[in-house]
Amino acid sequence: MIKSHNRQQRTNSARKAFKKEIRDSIRGASSGFLFGIPLLYTMEVWWIGSYAEPLQMLIALVTNFVVVFLLIRTEGFRGTVDTKMRNALMDSIETLAIGFVCTALTLVLLREINLATSINEAVGKIIFESVPFSLGVAVANSFLSGDRSQSSNEPKSSSPQSKSPEINATFADVGATSIGALFIAFTIAPTEEVPMLASAMTPPWLIAIIAASLLISYGIVFVAGLTNQDKRYQQEGLFHRPITETLIAYLVSLMSGLLMLWFFHQLSLEDPWTVWLSHAIVLGLPATIGGAAGRIVV
Repeated sequence: MIKSHNRQQRTNSARKAFKKEIRDSIRGASSGFLFGIPLLYTMEVWWIGSYAEPLQMLIALVTNFVVVFLLIRTEGFRGTVDTKMRNALMDSIETLAIGFVCTALTLVLLREINLATSINEAVGKIIFESVPFSLGVAVANSFLSGDRSQSSNEPKSSSPQSKSPEINATFADVGATSIGALFIAFTIAPTEEVPMLASAMTPPWLIAIIAASLLISYGIVFVAGLTNQDKRYQQEGLFHRPITETLIAYLVSLMSGLLMLWFFHQLSLEDPWTVWLSHAIVLGLPATIGGAAGRIVV
């Protein structure tokens, strides 16, 4: 009986540790996307990575590791900071790994890495593009951490009062999403990267970008434990259910991206609707991440 009880305790402890590790990793990846997504839409960095020599890659990798290690020693991406040298080294390696994985998946999604890409070119792109991702992961705890220790998983019961608080909260969220999306889209829409990427997209890839945009947005706002996340479960807006809010926010981000593309003459009324749609979806990925950032600071 005692052995069975001890085994159950170990199982519960292992399960809690695993869940904490997953949440810490999601927090780090979310912060990495907030920092790194604009650079992934910069063709100059694609070119640098494509033609980088092995020595240049090694220097970039070592420099990135040193900076990440120093950041991990002070803050890191976990809910608690462990300043022991060995643990800091392990967390630094994990931080770089998260940055590499997020960067690689996004470059594949944008078709900047495919089966025709050489190993040297792919590695170079991942190393150089992952620098801001890794830095974002390393400062996740200090820059974006939040506490969901209250009963945040259960929505607060709404009182039978006027609908005006709900409407105000909804307008606040729509406004915050628009501002965040416009802020990111404004820096990317004038460039040639969006038309270049959109021209290479087939319907399955566009659907994959939509799915990734929704998943990342949901993770940033409702999973990663970032700033003010606990309040998301307590607001009274008309769309304050995680799935519904994520979908509405995505549509708002798409419209914000389209507005910026039209504003910078990347789209015109003479263009077919398929061009509008593909451009909007491609720009919608960073715009949605910007919109999620806007909502978590409301």
